[in-house]
Amino acid sequence: MRRPVVLAVAAALSLIAAGCGEQTQVTVYKQGQYQGKPDKQPWDNDQFKADKVAWEKAIKARNNGQDEYKRVVN
Repeated sequence: MRRPVVLAVAAALSLIAAGCGEQTQVTVYKQGQYQGKPDKQPWDNDQFKADKVAWEKAIKARNNGQDEYKRVVN
């Protein structure tokens, strides 16, 4: 009876001690340089093929479809 209790306490103590090994996380920034992913223009994709005018027309049509007043009146 005593041996399982000792094993359980030892296992619990080892799990508690394992949580104490957390390393500090420090980000190193390079001065004056953007380190994120490079952004593309929103119209530069497979659907619009870098056609900004078509992209703007699609955005306006989408916005008009979400305008309740224009949906009810028309």
